Amino acid sequence: QVQLVESGGGLVQAGGSLRLSCSASGRSFGSYAAGWFRQAPGKERDFVARISWSGADTYYADSVKGRFTISRDNAKNTVYLQMNSLKPEDTAVYYCAAGSSRVVSTPTRYNYWGQGTQVTVSS
Repeated sequence: QVQLVESGGGLVQAGGSLRLSCSASGRSFGSYAAGWFRQAPGKERDFVARISWSGADTYYADSVKGRFTISRDNAKNTVYLQMNSLKPEDTAVYYCAAGSSRVVSTPTRYNYWGQGTQVTVSS
């Protein structure tokens, strides 16, 4: 079992930056790929970024490519999402997920989820 807890959300002005953290418990976390998803009110949960278990491979949604960076520190059981040049349309609850499927962007293919952290970007 893996438990995930996100932190680092908040209110920021457009153009600003935030770094989200996802702390994991469970000895096997380092063997799972990890992803970030987001969900705005009334919308579906959308893929944001994913990192392989080793950190060697990363994937991004087109909407965040060049602005967001996903990374991980398996020694600390933590995954990060550095978000720069934030836009109002980035406002959402951000969720961390972990799983062993090779499918990158489908939420149902991830086994473990955090409770989410709110990110609000004001214009």
